[in-house]
Amino acid sequence: MSGTDKVKNKAEQLSGQAKEATGRATGDEDLRAEGKADQASGNLKQAGEKVKDVFK
Repeated sequence: MSGTDKVKNKAEQLSGQAKEATGRATGDEDLRAEGKADQASGNLKQAGEKVKDVFK
């Protein structure tokens, strides 16, 4: 996994966590759902990068 991709994926996860927390605090269910989606996307991308590393 390239270092840049790893940082981008982690940033996406952290951004998702922040959105989810903000949505929870303000009662904004759309923002909370968007945060969860961002986290899932970051996790999926990291998993894909790890699979690619296995086959290198």
